[in-house]
Amino acid sequence: MSLAPTRTDQQAQPDDAATPTASGTPADGPSADVTEAVLAIARRAKVAARALATATRGTKDAALHALADALVTHADEIVTANADDVARGRENGMTAGLLDRLTLTPDRVGAIADALRELASLPDPVGEVVRGSTLPNGLRVRQLRVPMGVVGMIYEARPNVTVDAVGLTLKSGNAVILRGGSAAASSNQAIVRVLGEALVAQGLPADLVQSVDEFGRAGGVALMRARGLVDVLVPRGGAALIQTVVRESVVPVIETGVGNCHVFVDASADPAMALEIVLNSKLHRVGVCNAAETLLVHRDIAPTFLPVALAALNEGGAVLHGDATSSDLAPQGVDVLPATDADWETEYLAAELAVRVVDSLDEALEHIRTWSSGHTDAIVTQHLPSSERFVAEVDSAVVNVNASTRFTDGGQFGLGAEIGISTQKLHARGPMGLGELTTTKWVVTGEGQVRA
Repeated sequence: MSLAPTRTDQQAQPDDAATPTASGTPADGPSADVTEAVLAIARRAKVAARALATATRGTKDAALHALADALVTHADEIVTANADDVARGRENGMTAGLLDRLTLTPDRVGAIADALRELASLPDPVGEVVRGSTLPNGLRVRQLRVPMGVVGMIYEARPNVTVDAVGLTLKSGNAVILRGGSAAASSNQAIVRVLGEALVAQGLPADLVQSVDEFGRAGGVALMRARGLVDVLVPRGGAALIQTVVRESVVPVIETGVGNCHVFVDASADPAMALEIVLNSKLHRVGVCNAAETLLVHRDIAPTFLPVALAALNEGGAVLHGDATSSDLAPQGVDVLPATDADWETEYLAAELAVRVVDSLDEALEHIRTWSSGHTDAIVTQHLPSSERFVAEVDSAVVNVNASTRFTDGGQFGLGAEIGISTQKLHARGPMGLGELTTTKWVVTGEGQVRA
């Protein structure tokens, strides 16, 4: 899904997973040696994926539990490796929100392992009959879910994504090739090694999980060009990375989206509910794509709601950017910086929030149509017609009514972990779980029928 207007994502510091040059194209293309090395990895992944395609659910679920156990067993060494990445990030001036995304603790490793166990409890999508019928001529026609084959992941500074990608691709019968970027290089190297060893111990090919991180940017570019060996590529990160992959890849891409998410507090909103939703949407975890970046408030409720909300946001550490009315309504001691178009388009990924007072639902909808990235937008209202209009007219992957934007997550939706949140409209939209990592094939069974 193209973004209009083009967003800057000014707070995100791009990693080098597929970083564009100033001209907007990837850095120098891969050498012949790097290209051949990445293609060899992809060929091995293709073979490994064929072996997994016939694996039973029991085999895959046992492997997921083994991966989870291995992460817990090796948590100390993973956290130690991660500490090197975090220290390097601090030295390089990485923002607090991105550092939070990068950081692993024993508890976080345990939670990641639990997500793998949750995946094991979910139904296997492979072999599911999407639809089927018996034709008048007696042919039995079925459309079945089958694995994609080889999935490529290009992502930034998110070592948990390494595990999510491995778990989801394993359960859905795919091999995965990872390009995680230099910011999390030590963490990813440790995680890939631990998971690969666990797969082998389960009798599965180590080539189901491979990385091209050692080849740097050139490895990412080579992965984008491995059409025919890599079946689908999923970029996950800042706007620069995602748009580079979408623009330059010859491998089919499922476009994940940055999160310029909105909360609109309607005139009829319950003030206590609205305050709780706004604070959770913005401050629960600021460096994630489902955090709110803009608060819109109906003029009729603004005089009573905004002073309380702005004070609470300020107390929570948020830097506020607002229009003139928001600034006028701010209580004494709460600074509201003048908002510009740059604020309306920015995914802060930090404790910052843009605030605007609007005259009507129509004006809120127009603001969201202009500036939203199509990820998640929410309305807080007690007026059913307003909620129905919001749901019908907001063209985003997820639309929330009286709920925090922070729920846009594969785990929260009951999908297990997610490989990303798609803001495009082809094949997959919203949190992408197991089903979105499959394609379909038609199986036609007859008894000797021939076409007249």
